[in-house]
Amino acid sequence: MHVRLGILWLVAFTVPAAAQEMKVSRDIAYSDSTSERQTLDVFSPQAGDNLPIVFWIHGGGWMKGNKTAVQGKPRAFTDQGFVFVSTNYRFVPEVSVKIMTSDIAKALRWTYDHAEEFGGDRASIVVMGHSAGAHLAALVCTDESYLKAEGMSLSNIKGCVPVDVSVYDIPKRMSDSAQAPPTAARKIFGNSQASYQELSPANHVAAGKGIPPFLILHVASRPETKEQSHWFADKLNAAGIPARVVAAEGKTHGTINTELGKEGDKPTQEIFSFLRNSKPPR
Repeated sequence: MHVRLGILWLVAFTVPAAAQEMKVSRDIAYSDSTSERQTLDVFSPQAGDNLPIVFWIHGGGWMKGNKTAVQGKPRAFTDQGFVFVSTNYRFVPEVSVKIMTSDIAKALRWTYDHAEEFGGDRASIVVMGHSAGAHLAALVCTDESYLKAEGMSLSNIKGCVPVDVSVYDIPKRMSDSAQAPPTAARKIFGNSQASYQELSPANHVAAGKGIPPFLILHVASRPETKEQSHWFADKLNAAGIPARVVAAEGKTHGTINTELGKEGDKPTQEIFSFLRNSKPPR
């Protein structure tokens, strides 16, 4: 299987960019609900089979945002031979962050089940997200309970790329009130230490679970995301899970997201390098 996945990455990066045109399928329901918040969009090259899949989770502070705010990402990834999936999910206060993460797992299950319809390979899904979406990406890729509830496992995910978030370890973040106002955090994550632990990706890191490799991106000038990114990566590496942290120079929390996919963008180059070199967990 390792050899096969390596070939898939090679194929993705040898498709001529000029030959690619996107196919777009929008507002696909990934659950039985009729809510627009439980739909996703799929962008895929016009031709190709068994292509790796990038699954994108938008940000918005766990309270807003939309799957359509993807800027140039779909074109950037489909030009390189990837299927790009962008998902919606429900928000606080309508649902808890735990239920929100369950929405992500349901969307991943739909992507897994329908991958071949869009030229994708269900065995090569990489999960990415920005801000709140980065937290949700990291949580669904470390706490196996969400995917297990959908009949999947962490081994079904081949990589994770969270982009600029500071709550990989919520209790640690909450302990510094100068950086993270407790009132704002409690509005999102609740009022109990048990909840903070449950919703902290770092708390779920352990060897032998099938946690995929991580590329953790953060804005170089944001000390809180830098600290949390390195703390999280250190825990992953200590458990034998490949994890690398990259600081994005000259970016803001907004531009690290909106400029992702642009030609010459360094965080984008780091992502493509990660995708080329990623190996499935053993």
